[in-house]
Order: sequence, then structure tokens, then C-alpha cells
Amino acid sequence: MDFGEKIRAAREDLDLSQADVAGQIPMNQSNYSKIERGVQEPSMDQLRSICRILHLDPSYLLSLNRYETVSPEDLALLRDVKALLKKYGAGN
Repeated sequence: MDFGEKIRAAREDLDLSQADVAGQIPMNQSNYSKIERGVQEPSMDQLRSICRILHLDPSYLLSLNRYETVSPEDLALLRDVKALLKKYGAGN
């Protein structure tokens, strides 16, 4: 999973839109979308804001820790579990 995919996955896991995140940085949604798609790199301040908003460790985004080894299948399972917990009111 690359930098932008990690950001997108974290945003989706928090049920936030691109506009929600972009508004808190602050930047426009179009430029934020470019970051998620890997077309544009964030500034250091933007990176700090993204990490704060999405509750991410910068080392995870930069592939400097063990969480990089999580497979796409495992991530899909985690999302399914999260959806079930949300549906049945658990984990709140």
C-alpha cells in the first residue's frame, strides 16, 4: 500500500470525506485528492495535519514500521469487522 492509499484507507475508516479532511488542514478538496492519488506530495505542515486528523503515525505513512506488512485481505477483514461492530452497536 502506498502513501496515498494509506491516507485514503485511514480517512475511509473514520468515515470522513476528502472535503472533511481538507477543511481541517486547511486546503481545498482538489489538492487533497491529489495527495491521496499520489499526484502531489503534502508539505510538512500538511503531513502533520493529516496525521493528526486521521490519527496516523508518520512512520506508518513513510513505511518505517511493521504495519506495512498487513495484507490487503487482512485490511478488508478489519473493515468488515468494523462495519459489523458499527451495524450492531458494539465498540462504542
